[in-house]
Amino acid sequence: MNKAESCGLARHLQLLGIEPVNTARDADIVILNTCVVRQNAEDKVRGMLGYVKGIKAKKPGMRIIVTGCFVGSETSGLKKLFPHVDYFFQPGLNTNFEDWLYSIYMISKPGEVPAIKQGGSPVSVYIPIIQGCNNYCSYCIVPFRRGRESSRPPEEILTEASQHVASGAREIVLLGQNVNAYGHDLDPRTGLSELLIQLHELKDLLRIRFLTNHPKDMSTSLIKALASLPKVCQHVCLPLQAGDDQILRKMNRHYSYGDFQALIRQMRQTIPGIAITTDLIVGFPGETEEQFINTRRAVEELRFDAVHAAAYSPRAGTLASQEFADDVPDQVKLQRLHTIEELQSKILCEINQGLVGTHVDILVEGKKGPKWYGRTYSDKLVFLLSEHDLTGKLVTVAVTRASPWSLQGIT
Repeated sequence: MNKAESCGLARHLQLLGIEPVNTARDADIVILNTCVVRQNAEDKVRGMLGYVKGIKAKKPGMRIIVTGCFVGSETSGLKKLFPHVDYFFQPGLNTNFEDWLYSIYMISKPGEVPAIKQGGSPVSVYIPIIQGCNNYCSYCIVPFRRGRESSRPPEEILTEASQHVASGAREIVLLGQNVNAYGHDLDPRTGLSELLIQLHELKDLLRIRFLTNHPKDMSTSLIKALASLPKVCQHVCLPLQAGDDQILRKMNRHYSYGDFQALIRQMRQTIPGIAITTDLIVGFPGETEEQFINTRRAVEELRFDAVHAAAYSPRAGTLASQEFADDVPDQVKLQRLHTIEELQSKILCEINQGLVGTHVDILVEGKKGPKWYGRTYSDKLVFLLSEHDLTGKLVTVAVTRASPWSLQGIT
């Protein structure tokens, strides 16, 4: 989401002839697009704000702008703490920033969104389609910073996607804090499955992905769209967060582990071979050893294609930080995190080793060192050697080697 929003901000800066530089010390404008999903992320933001303060002291004309989830709807407190920052604006509210930008440079704001430059899009492009979240999971600060769910009109998304495809993009990744809730707040009401059907008609678009989803909003119509639309990649990020029902209730997740199991079963029956990834939090307040074992057992039973695990860290302002003591020792959290990571690495080795000797289709995104890289429909990262320019091409690869995190192959 931050990458996509940063690209949008950069387009407007380029309208003014402002060009990117390599370091903050060389810049006239510094924009910090922040993530504060965990405490260590917020600590980094505060550290960077201190760093650019020192630079601005020597360059008084420098302008510093801060956006992202560090910024809530009320900015007066931030202005007092960081008086060297020229402008704060909430994530996704780029229009506010644009108005400020044009007033600072005393030029008229264009009537239309600047067009995407021909040839300026990467192979895979992120497009935010819904901002905010209505779920208020007890550990999460995002709804307090990004607000309630607000969907973009489908015609606006289709226009942006069409521009990117005309400019060279071959894959569109639809983004939202709760992407599968898309469209419920629009009039007329629509849904993610309808948007996927419309995007599927775009000529020269080869693949469509979307993330991140909430299990309670994974509808039957969306599962059917995944099964029936060839351009929609058969990969879903579906955060479980915990495999214990008591912990799930404390997290305010609105489902049980049994509900989650049934959903996974439905998806795998409808779409054989679908790749499912997940997020987990270990060491949530009050998590006993038995409750952690339930989460570990869930990983063993469901055999995800990837697990993004994190140790719980309290976020000021969330329900969990107000109601629950952070009583699981850091060493225990770390131990549990390593247990999940080791287990998942073993599972991934087994899953990926099963692909050796098979052929997979990848969309080549670029080159790292001497090797081209791309991803399969199920989001497996694949590397291969070729003397030809494969950028943006669908290539069939014979898998020769596998590790937990990537595949190696030949054409």
